[in-house]
Amino acid sequence: MPPTPANKRALAPKEAALFKELLTFYESRQLKNGVKTAEKILKKHPEHGETTCMKGLLLTHLGKREEGVELVKKGLRLDLTSHICWHVFGLIQKGEKDYEGTLKSYGQALKFDKENQNILRDAAHLQTQLRHFDSLVESRYILLRIRPNARSNWIALSVAYYLAENPKEALKVLEHYESILKNIPMFDLEYSETMLYHVRLLEELGEFSQALSTLDVNSKSRAILDRTTVMETRARLLSASSAPNAKDAWRAVIDHNPNCVDYYRGYLRSQGIDLENLTDESRAQALATLKDFSEMHPKASTPTRLALTLATGDDFRSLAQPYILSGLTRGIPSLYADIKPLYVDKQKQSAVESIVADALASFSPSQASSQASTSSDSGPDPTHYLWTLYFLAQHHSHQDPQKALDIIEKAIEHTPSLPELYTLKAKTLKRAGDLVGGVAAIETARDLDGQDRFLNTKSWKYWLRACGLGVYQDGVDRAGEIAGLFTKKDAPSPASDLEDMQSSLFLLEEAAAHRRCGKLGPALKKYNAIAKVFNDIEDDQFDFHGYSIRKFTVNIYLNTIKWEDQLRSHPAYVTAAIEASRIFVELHDDPSLASAAETTAQLTDAEKKAKKKAQKAAQKAKVQDDKKGSTQSSANEDKGLEPQTPKDDDPDGMKIATCSDPLERAAKFLAPLVPLVVAGHVSSRHAIDVLAAVYDVAVRRGKLLQAAKALTQAKKLDPDHPELHLRIVDFLHRTSSKPEAEADADADEVLTSFVSQIRTQDQSLDTLNSQYLQRFSTSAPAALAVATAQRILGSELQVVEGTIFSTVENPDIKRDWKANLRAFKLLTTLKSGRADEFRTRCDEQFPLSTVFKLKAETESILKNALQPTEEDEKPEVKE
Repeated sequence: MPPTPANKRALAPKEAALFKELLTFYESRQLKNGVKTAEKILKKHPEHGETTCMKGLLLTHLGKREEGVELVKKGLRLDLTSHICWHVFGLIQKGEKDYEGTLKSYGQALKFDKENQNILRDAAHLQTQLRHFDSLVESRYILLRIRPNARSNWIALSVAYYLAENPKEALKVLEHYESILKNIPMFDLEYSETMLYHVRLLEELGEFSQALSTLDVNSKSRAILDRTTVMETRARLLSASSAPNAKDAWRAVIDHNPNCVDYYRGYLRSQGIDLENLTDESRAQALATLKDFSEMHPKASTPTRLALTLATGDDFRSLAQPYILSGLTRGIPSLYADIKPLYVDKQKQSAVESIVADALASFSPSQASSQASTSSDSGPDPTHYLWTLYFLAQHHSHQDPQKALDIIEKAIEHTPSLPELYTLKAKTLKRAGDLVGGVAAIETARDLDGQDRFLNTKSWKYWLRACGLGVYQDGVDRAGEIAGLFTKKDAPSPASDLEDMQSSLFLLEEAAAHRRCGKLGPALKKYNAIAKVFNDIEDDQFDFHGYSIRKFTVNIYLNTIKWEDQLRSHPAYVTAAIEASRIFVELHDDPSLASAAETTAQLTDAEKKAKKKAQKAAQKAKVQDDKKGSTQSSANEDKGLEPQTPKDDDPDGMKIATCSDPLERAAKFLAPLVPLVVAGHVSSRHAIDVLAAVYDVAVRRGKLLQAAKALTQAKKLDPDHPELHLRIVDFLHRTSSKPEAEADADADEVLTSFVSQIRTQDQSLDTLNSQYLQRFSTSAPAALAVATAQRILGSELQVVEGTIFSTVENPDIKRDWKANLRAFKLLTTLKSGRADEFRTRCDEQFPLSTVFKLKAETESILKNALQPTEEDEKPEVKE
């Protein structure tokens, strides 16, 4: 289409005045008046593109989105050289969260009006959102050149240089800005933030002495108002410059807050003590220092707790005994959670057990009665004995569940009304594999206090975890009922309310429950909901790009940008991405699972009732909204640019489960995690699983180089991980012949180099697999990985069965009911005739577990366990 002639865009004086009035109406949000004005112009000039676009924009704000978008597109076609048309089209795209498209539209608008401040400012926000920092510097520079008298433009350009990793230029701009400031008021927050940002730039450039000088001068003159930040920064700068008075600065911040661990680490570092590389001499020096701080701040527990981490042998026992006894006598329920990290050292674990056992003996009722008979003193408080039992049960719950349960029963007999005892019993049973008993125990705890949100949350979580493991198939409905006690009563359903509240815990647990029940569609639906939560959080930062610059909250803004870059390293998103990708891989490998999932997803009677209730609630809410909208006659009503939430046409997730591109969807889930894993932002517990999922998707998409890269990265993290071994065998098996997917000679060379690194040329895959099993002969997960690898290599069923049965026949293998449950599922998948035999052996080996029992047995156990609580009247919960 040829450019619009200037005379066609030009309006008669009367209509030109109306167009200016139209723009004013839009800026003041007098939307209906704006529409009327636009219609007046279009009567005389029906093909005026700018007016057509503005009318469409106003209609979009009034809620007539489809009509408005069509008008905007029509107006843009009528005048492709108008910056107003492109700007309006960009606003529409921004409302649809199409940030890349919006930035392109703004770029087109700037071609025809290069110094339009509104467009430049909006483009700068988008460039920050998309992390186009080089372009951001250019936009901020143009804005500063246009309006050098605006203070925010100077700060914005400095921040742009900082984000573009050019702190030198950022400092130059900031210093020039400071040089032109005049008549700065006292106690000005904006100037305080500016000077802290100045010190931050100097620190990152390594100019510690200059940063310290700037900090001291401005803090003494009270130009910097945040005293805590001043103290922390000063101590950090003195340590970085190896100043002799650094320890005095750290001592000052410790006196200011004696419960901050980082302050003690900084103090010890200023003394030349590296807590990561301690010698006997430095350890003794550190313990002496921490002892002095404990005496100076007797109410602070941090120095003593840090000393427990550093101490060894007799020093540890002498420090741990008063610390633990103090916690037991004060009745601190979280004492075990505080002490547990010390268990990485087995000697410390034994010492703690000995200390608590001695305390239990001294607090026991028999000891108390003997003391009371020989002395006028009434003896130990009975609660001391109770909390000691509680700690000791937690101590044994990991290694010896039966012993822990015996201790818990003693504690319940002593004080049957303490909910913490039942929650601990539930946790112990869950770890032992008794999900039925866990549900019953947590229900007992919830009945003790029906208004406790924590107990309510624990209850529905245990119900969801029991689903699909041969335990109570209607647990999702029961969990929803329990969660509904504390959700909005007018919500369509408790699950929808928790989803609106972005409860990733509920979404994850419900998704896992659906998957265990074979409902792949609903599971994927919930994992997609978790991804949407993080997309929303990422979108929410957009509003702060302009706000933080205007309000001069620069330092926390820069911290937020860094945090947002690592947003998806959150365990909730990582877990959702891993599990969703596994489901998509399963659907790719066996498309029949989608139809099976659709059959499984048929609604139960309870689910049908819940769905009808949700539909009625939604319809009622819609009627109320319509009534509310009809009574509202305000002329400046603004329903926003964002499109309304579309009607969910896939409530059960069946369209997702039957999609034609499962691998592409899985890759989309995993894409944000790969750089985060490489950068070390994903926890070590999840990193291998992420890379294994990336490999599974990449190798099925024919991207062997990407798969090899994932294995290489995983090998750096944990070269002996069972999941890595399984993928290595799978990769070598797939590439045993010349790979067809990689036609590039360079790619072949890289793959050949990678293969040569992980096995010798004459080594067979069966040998590689058997050698791994010999190295880790006492690990159940390793045996399972070897068995799965044997299946990939085409070994006979008897060989695979023999490897799996070694997990229950070899007495040296550490018992792991979760690994054995996965092994049982593998036997079931292989249609092994010995699957039931393996289940029976596991049931005998894990006597506390219920996951290896038959479905009828578990349902009967659960019904009997819950019968007393179901007959009791549930307490009402006040909103």
